Amino acid sequence: MQDFCDIKISRRAVLKMGAASATAVAVPTVAAAPDSASEAAALATRPPVTSKLSFTVNGKPEQLELDTRTTLLDALREHLHLTGTKKGCDHGQCGACTVIVNGRRINSCLTLAVMQQGATITTIEGLGTRSNLHPMQAAFVKHDGYQCGYCTPGQICSAVAVLDEIRQGIPSHVSADLTAQPRITAVEVRERMSGNICRCGAYSNIAVAIAEVAGSQS
Repeated sequence: MQDFCDIKISRRAVLKMGAASATAVAVPTVAAAPDSASEAAALATRPPVTSKLSFTVNGKPEQLELDTRTTLLDALREHLHLTGTKKGCDHGQCGACTVIVNGRRINSCLTLAVMQQGATITTIEGLGTRSNLHPMQAAFVKHDGYQCGYCTPGQICSAVAVLDEIRQGIPSHVSADLTAQPRITAVEVRERMSGNICRCGAYSNIAVAIAEVAGSQS
């Protein structure tokens, strides 16, 4: 019998054996593919998981049953038809969807509706009416704090909450002393409003409107 060590294997033979081995290993994966596809199809057709929830919106108790993946923004716009709250970037970067929840402003596109069970929510519709505007709404109109108006509901909700934050003593990134009562200054207001983007560039008028309301409330 020829000694194994004396057998010469060409480079081509080695490559052929490697290809054959790879094919043998891949066959079970290919065979399993139809099962994975059928599982994915089953998941896609599975009915969504829903949950009942209740909260108070603009002083009115609301009860909904929603897909647990529904954002607060979509719950407000699509289910409660409160379309004043705008969907801008849908990634929490523009502030157009800002609402006030339990006294604090949040981006409603970044929170699930089911996370706000029992919450008290205020949207732009709850701040004032056409015949009885909120002071901040009136100031925005007076000082022309908008152009296209798309970001305005979020700007106004944020501005109202900003003044409340300062009155509550909540510091910002530009507060010189984190333990002292923050003051309503142009720098403080600009910093706190920086999460609300106005693509039309009405920032100076917005700042004037906020300053007027702050002065009337001090």
